[in-house]
Amino acid sequence: MTEQIASSTDPLSTAESPGPARRRRPGLALGLILTAQLMFVLDSMFVTIALPDIGRDLNFTPEGLSWVPSAYALAFGGLLLLGGRAGDVFGRRRVFTAGVLLFAVASLAAGFALSAGWLITARVLQAVGAAFAAPSVLALIVTGFREGPERNRALSLFSAVSGSGIAIGLILGGVLTDLLSWRWVLFINVPLGIFTVLLTPRFVPASPARPGRLDVAGALTSTLGVASLVYAVIRTSGSGWDDPLTLTAFTCAVLLLVLFVVIEARTKQPIMPLRLFTDRGRAAGFLGMLLIPATMGSMFFFLTQFLQTALKFSPIATGFAFLPFALGFIAASTVTPRLTVGLGARPVTLAGTLLVAGGVGWLTRISADSTYFPDLAGPMALIGIGSGAAFLALNIAIMTSVPPQDSGVTSGTLQVLQNVGASLGLAILVTVFTTGSQNAAATAPAGPMQGVHIMAEGLAQAFTTGMIFAAGAILIALTIRRQRSAGS
Repeated sequence: MTEQIASSTDPLSTAESPGPARRRRPGLALGLILTAQLMFVLDSMFVTIALPDIGRDLNFTPEGLSWVPSAYALAFGGLLLLGGRAGDVFGRRRVFTAGVLLFAVASLAAGFALSAGWLITARVLQAVGAAFAAPSVLALIVTGFREGPERNRALSLFSAVSGSGIAIGLILGGVLTDLLSWRWVLFINVPLGIFTVLLTPRFVPASPARPGRLDVAGALTSTLGVASLVYAVIRTSGSGWDDPLTLTAFTCAVLLLVLFVVIEARTKQPIMPLRLFTDRGRAAGFLGMLLIPATMGSMFFFLTQFLQTALKFSPIATGFAFLPFALGFIAASTVTPRLTVGLGARPVTLAGTLLVAGGVGWLTRISADSTYFPDLAGPMALIGIGSGAAFLALNIAIMTSVPPQDSGVTSGTLQVLQNVGASLGLAILVTVFTTGSQNAAATAPAGPMQGVHIMAEGLAQAFTTGMIFAAGAILIALTIRRQRSAGS
């Protein structure tokens, strides 16, 4: 979710003079840019709400269904820095337009999917398009609007669109899925994307291309390495740790990730400079950006299915059911910058992480008798408030610890880590859920509620494992240095 909000490039690094398009239609230019931003934010929420219908229609296994969000997150996170660099080298408007076009075409293909493999392939292509378009969104706003009130208004609208997209996506995704079909949560991207592609060259100012190299080898080895690791973890639930294909995937993951580190150490223009990790405090902050998504990222995946399967919520009702999270996240994001300036990043991050841990701990009590109020709504609100505060405070702590010339690549690295953490966390918790459900099947009472008992037991064990990630995130929060907080 939060991976769509920031850019992976430094928008202040390119100074552009006002172009004719900006002088003629600044409002329309901003509308086109924000349409793409909203489309990216909405898509992840749409697909989350539609997961149960997608699973039934395309005959996904529980493990396979987790690849619908994970495949997107891995490809998006893995190629995000490459997309930002491509915008610098080839021109941000050009790369933005190409990325939006690919995203729209891939959305159309995903909407027509007839098999699990077809859908996951199309989701990967969607992510590639988003990874090349999203980094240019904020850069085009900053370089396309005059410094001062004009740019401030544009950035305020950007933040409002990014934050409100969470709530809008959850509700509208439920409406589309319930009244039409899950396919329409993907088809809706097509007219939005085409509209943006056709009008962007006319109204959005171009940015000059700058000489440079693309670290394609680094992007591919990191993406494929993490994808192999996620695949290996998920496969263990059905095939065990001694399965030859599982062991092969783990081996490939290790080799590819080691190769990634070697490439980044030797290339002149790496997508993830290793110097970012030499500061111990900053490295701890990066680890926190892995652990918090790993702790709470699976909440949407699991609770969407529990709400619709156990509590018989419709997709529309499921969308509204997540409002405690969305409203809590938006509220925390609004007040966190002021709190961080006044108190420092450490106490705000720690408080947010404790709230996330409290919400996940509450979910470990889930059972076949759980009700929406308070058993689910309460934890959602805690996780929403906590994650909104922790994410933003960690961002502030890390971003204020790097020199200006590294701000763009650091911002992108944060987004990559969020996506990787969410994907790895989901893979591990899905594996625990599957194993727990299989064990519960032997003891669950017979009757119409048997399936609900099995699901609830698997979820309880998965969220219990999530508490391990939460404990690690709390320890990390305690290591944040006070002098690195904003305003200190």
